[in-house]
Amino acid sequence: MSFKFVSSRYPITVVSLACAAIAVALIYIPKSSHVAAQQMAAKAGSSQAGRAGGGFTQPDPIDFNDHEGWTQIFDGKTLNGWDGSSDVWHVEDGAIVGVSSAEHPSGTTNIIWRGGEPANFELKVEMKLEGAGANGGIQYRSLNVPPKPRQIPPERLANMTEQQKQRMQQMNLAAQKYTKWNLEGYQADYDFNNRYTGQLYEQGTGRGIIAWRGQVVETEAGKKPRLLSVLGTSDELKAFIKPGEWNQYEVIADGNTLIHILNGHVMAVLVDTDPKFSQRKGLIAFEIEGPGDLKILHRNVWLKKLP
Repeated sequence: MSFKFVSSRYPITVVSLACAAIAVALIYIPKSSHVAAQQMAAKAGSSQAGRAGGGFTQPDPIDFNDHEGWTQIFDGKTLNGWDGSSDVWHVEDGAIVGVSSAEHPSGTTNIIWRGGEPANFELKVEMKLEGAGANGGIQYRSLNVPPKPRQIPPERLANMTEQQKQRMQQMNLAAQKYTKWNLEGYQADYDFNNRYTGQLYEQGTGRGIIAWRGQVVETEAGKKPRLLSVLGTSDELKAFIKPGEWNQYEVIADGNTLIHILNGHVMAVLVDTDPKFSQRKGLIAFEIEGPGDLKILHRNVWLKKLP
């Protein structure tokens, strides 16, 4: 977003003031009035354009179901083009569904789209989580690599309960069983409790959470990630997430800029210019992990490649 500062020698026009008022109104509109606000802004923008010669027009409203120029990469019926363990993944009611249970834990594993390794793109998917332990994510620009052995510090191991040690053993066994589908790379995170949903996490590289929900972050070689701006508090953005319901997730990867959008609201942005870690292309996949009985569902998966 760019801002234009006006010199005191030139008076601010009525049109500019009207546009500013609309922008402020949009920021503070309650989510129940979101659609009405878009319509109001579009009408006002059209009216202003008529007075200003077309220089101040509002964009079309958000339309998650606009698929012009997009390619559907899941047909809603089969897993054609997708690669994951049949013990974990199946199709149910038009969705790619991952399941895990205490008796048959999935560990951390993925179902990988084998249709290419996109570089610059937009990806849309609707997702829903069931089960308090459900945790997953959209992997993108990711690499298919063997899992790294988990090193538990002795002092931490000594403080773990027997139940925690048993779960750790189950996860290690699952990692060995599902080695073929292990990935590392960028992840648009989501979890049932929405502690992490929307953030940008990096699986398997050691960087972990890079841009928390509500943050715009930049990385550079040899430096710690730096906060550039905030999009709102984590709790403010969490209010737009629908627990236990279908949520619309969009990922934009364009050059070094990565954007996560959930239900029409920007959740996190990363400008990744660290050459040691940044990836310019890679695999797309859905991840599943978490304790107990859980399901993660994905439907309406669309991809649009960018120049």
